[in-house]
Amino acid sequence: MNFQRGRSREEPEINLIPMIDVLLVILIFLMVTTSYAKFSELQINLPQAGGEAGVTQAQPINVGVDASEHYAINSQSMPYLGVEALAAALKKAAGNQADPTIVINADARAPHQSVINVMEAARLAGYGRITFTTQRQPK
Repeated sequence: MNFQRGRSREEPEINLIPMIDVLLVILIFLMVTTSYAKFSELQINLPQAGGEAGVTQAQPINVGVDASEHYAINSQSMPYLGVEALAAALKKAAGNQADPTIVINADARAPHQSVINVMEAARLAGYGRITFTTQRQPK
């Protein structure tokens, strides 16, 4: 049943004008919002430093503790006469350094208290930079 006998059938057509308008609006939007980097046009004057060329690196203080609680500061053995004496020896080893790094080389079988004594002596001497050396176990 064809109820549209007298009507002529219209061919569908695609109107390109609105599509072109939308594409141009999108293109203009992208051009406006994109920032172009122009590094070749920038004139930058960087600040200059006038510091000394050769800054001396602070020497660490190596403190060794063996299993029988013998202490050595920078490979020089010293008897343990208390935390205050150990702090004085650390100050003497530091010389004129303000805050040297204290490196504790403790034997694995050394008593825990001997390592704490070195840390307490560093605190009494006013040194807060303490580190420990470790060693990998052989395979």
